[in-house]
Amino acid sequence: MSETQTETVTEETARPDEPVAAVEEAGEPALPLVAAQPIEPERLAAALEAILFVVEAPVTVSTLAVAVSQPVDAVQAALDVLSASYDERGAGIEVREIAGGVRIYTRPEHAPIVEQFLQEGQRSKLSQAALETLAVIAYRQPVTRARVSAIRGVNVDGVVRTLLARGLIVEVGTDPETGGGLFTTTELFLEKMGLNSLDELPSLAPLLPDIEGLDAISADDL
Repeated sequence: MSETQTETVTEETARPDEPVAAVEEAGEPALPLVAAQPIEPERLAAALEAILFVVEAPVTVSTLAVAVSQPVDAVQAALDVLSASYDERGAGIEVREIAGGVRIYTRPEHAPIVEQFLQEGQRSKLSQAALETLAVIAYRQPVTRARVSAIRGVNVDGVVRTLLARGLIVEVGTDPETGGGLFTTTELFLEKMGLNSLDELPSLAPLLPDIEGLDAISADDL
C-alpha cells in the first residue's frame, strides 16, 4: 500500500461523523458500540426502565449501552434522569448501583409492607398457573425459565417469582448453553407434597402419553 493510500485509509477510519465507542469493564473484553441516532433522554430513560424491570440480576451500564445502541455516557445520564424521577415523585422503587451494575429495587422504608404482602401470599392457595409451572419444574429440573415458558406456551416470569417467594423453588446456577438461570424444587416443596424424595413423584406416562413429543417440541423452541 502506497503512502497516499495509507493516508486515505487513516482519514476515512477517523471520520468524526461516524462515532464509535468502545465500552470496557474491568475483566470484560471491549464491546464495540456503533452509536445509532441519539435518543431523547426521557425516551432513553423509559427504555432502560423497561429493561431493568425484567432483569434478574444487576446489569452493567456498558451492557445497557449495547442493548440500546447508545453511548455509555448517554445511558448513564438517562439512568440518572430515571433515578431522579423516582426520587422526585416519592416512588416505592429506586435505581440502585450494586454488584458492579444497576437494578430496580423496592425502597427499604417499604420493606415491612412488602414482607407482609409476601407472607400473606404464602398462606393463600397457588393459582392454576403456578401449579402447572411448579409441576413442569418438578419433573424437568434443573430447568430454565425459558424452557418452562416453551413447554407451557406462556410467559412464566411472574409465576416463577411467586414460587421463589414461597420457597418452593430455588435458582441453582446457569445453563451453560443459554446462560439462563436453572431452577429446582426445594425441601419445602417435598414437605408440602408429603414426599421423601423426588423419586416418589408419580409417573407422568399414564397422563401424558405423548410426553416424548413434548420433549422434542420444547427443545426445538429453545
